[in-house]
Amino acid sequence: MGKIVLALAGFLAIASLACSNVSAGDKVLKMSTTTSTEASGLLNVLLPAFEKDEGIQVKVIAKGTGAAIRDGMDGNVDVIFVHAKDREKEFVEKGYGTKRYAVMHNDFIIIGPASDPAHIKGSKDSAEALRKIAAAKAPFISRGDDSGTHTKEQEMWAASGVALAENVLTSVKDGKEVKVSAKKPADSDLWYVSIGQGMGKTLTYADEKQAYALSDRGTYISYKFGKQPPVDSVILFEGDELLANPYGVIPVSPLKYPDIQYDLAMKFVNWLISAKGQGVIAGYTLEGKQLFFPDAIR
Repeated sequence: MGKIVLALAGFLAIASLACSNVSAGDKVLKMSTTTSTEASGLLNVLLPAFEKDEGIQVKVIAKGTGAAIRDGMDGNVDVIFVHAKDREKEFVEKGYGTKRYAVMHNDFIIIGPASDPAHIKGSKDSAEALRKIAAAKAPFISRGDDSGTHTKEQEMWAASGVALAENVLTSVKDGKEVKVSAKKPADSDLWYVSIGQGMGKTLTYADEKQAYALSDRGTYISYKFGKQPPVDSVILFEGDELLANPYGVIPVSPLKYPDIQYDLAMKFVNWLISAKGQGVIAGYTLEGKQLFFPDAIR
């Protein structure tokens, strides 16, 4: 009996070691990305296809673009997949990333209640649309989270000519307080609300409050046609050149952080910009509506 117990114990030890080795051999890429790639549902089709082709799992950390870029600057991830082109270029120029690879684009839109209390529908450009919202003191919900969408909103208010005031936002990221300095319309406390949340929560809150908001088209389509209950907000302004929304992927530099998994990052990049990866992006639709458009292969 004792010999049987010892043999069984030995077998279990070997099996345990084998399982441990399998786990240790798993390839897991750490990626920090904007909430819009996750909230739109794109990652739910993109990453399984990548894992099937390359045998590499992707651990996703979804947050605002500013926070995702900081993850890369701190060497906490292997690759970033974001949408704030000027900040991405700066990330590479300062040596944190190796190169920015263009992946895809969609655009930003201004959404709001169908009643359109500020009458922005038909505005000649986004600057005029924002001026009308400010003049009407109509409720406007800002992400206020230093994301790519928030960065774009800042550009739009600057272009609008509306008087702006400094606004210091405090949010908690990974257990730490992070202060972000931003601009908002002056004397707007009664109608401009900065919530420090991702795109999905911003859309939901704007819908509840019958307010305007800036959204990327992909997440809006997902929440309008892919969620139950759907948001009632409608697109009230679109098509301005300023509303372009390109996405890029950047491997973190192994010269800056030798421990990052640069080989896995480049496998992801090369797959993402390949005909296969670009085809998955182009093929992702909801209710027949395409959410993202490939930039690496046209």
